[in-house]
This record gives sequence, structure tokens and C-alpha cells, in this order.
Amino acid sequence: MASREQTAAPRARLSRERILDAAVALADTSGIESLTMRKLGATLGVEAMSLYNHVANKDELLDGMVDIVFGEIDLPVGGADWKTAMRRRAISFREVLARHPWAIGLMESRTTPGPATLRSHDALLGCLRDGGFSIEMTAHAVSTLDSYIYGFALQEKYLPFDTEEETAEVAQAILDQMPTDEYPHLAELAVKHVLQPGYNYGDEFEFGLALMLDGFERLLAGGA
Repeated sequence: MASREQTAAPRARLSRERILDAAVALADTSGIESLTMRKLGATLGVEAMSLYNHVANKDELLDGMVDIVFGEIDLPVGGADWKTAMRRRAISFREVLARHPWAIGLMESRTTPGPATLRSHDALLGCLRDGGFSIEMTAHAVSTLDSYIYGFALQEKYLPFDTEEETAEVAQAILDQMPTDEYPHLAELAVKHVLQPGYNYGDEFEFGLALMLDGFERLLAGGA
């Protein structure tokens, strides 16, 4: 009769990559606040001390997690015009943050960026510079676009609805509680816009994005 040791499935070898992937998955499901070395070790079936053979400390773990997230953002493709590339990157960035909402407050806070982070930033800057942006205008564009992307993602993270149905339910509940004669503009927006079929708050993202990209295009054409 085979012993338990002989019949048990072999445990996957612990590695830095496996630890980081597990940490990202844990943060995705439970939030970054719940991420501890002890909980991460339990998820991987090892003692927490075993993790330190692959990541020096919690900061290095967070650096690696952030680098994974940056690695999921679509990089500007060579040959694409800057406006198309910036639009594609912004949409991809927002989608990535929707998958990893815990990363919103971390991605720009790290002081030891990994290779994917550096590659993402460098490709972004290179696309704008190749598109004719001055160094100063490149800095303005990056700051403006990323502030908008992070801000929109943060707002979406805390909205009390996800689907069109939930949006309508929340809007209707608020409308039912407030005296519409005292807040006529709120009532008008709710009835004539939010409660209309097909309304999706997420659609506002591309509207604002287009405004910014058009603005930078005009500045570039004017020789700013």
C-alpha cells in the first residue's frame, strides 16, 4: 500500500514569480489591506518565513506586485500616431485598474520601480516625444492623462453600482428621497439622463479622454 508521501501530489516549487502572482490574486479578491506575509504563506501552503527566501520584505513584495500591474498595460505600438496610442493606452490602463483596484493608490508611490514599470513609462514618454511633443509638453500630457485615468478609476471603485440596472435603482432611490423642487437640476439629470435606457457611467471616460487628447492636439498644432 502506497504511503501518504508517495500518493500526495507534489507541491509546486516556491518561486518569486509564484509568490507575486499569489499576492496579486489575494489583493484582487480581498483587498490590499488583507495582504500579510502570514496570509500569503497560508495561501501558498508554506510558512511565512519561507517567503523571505524570495522577497526580502513587504516593500519588495509590493514593488513586484505593482510591476506586474504595469506589465498588463498595453504599450504604445511603434508606428502608431500618438493620439491613437494614448487613447489605446488609457483604455487599457483603466481596464487594468478595474481588475486590480487595490493598485490605484500604490502604482505611483513606489521608489524602486521594476522593469515593467520602467518600460511602460519610457514607452509612454517616447511615443509623445516621437509625436512632436516638447519635453515640457510631454510632462504636461503624462500628468494630465494619468491623473484623469487614476481619478476616474478611483471614482468607479467606490460607486455604489456596477450594472445598468443597479445604476437605475440607486438613482431612483435617491430621487424618491429628495424633494425635487428643492434640487431641480439633480432631478433633471437623473430623469433625463441617468434613468434613460442604455446609460452607463463608464461611457463618460472616453468622452473626457477625447476632450483632453483633442486639446493636446490643438496645442501641438499651434506650436506649444
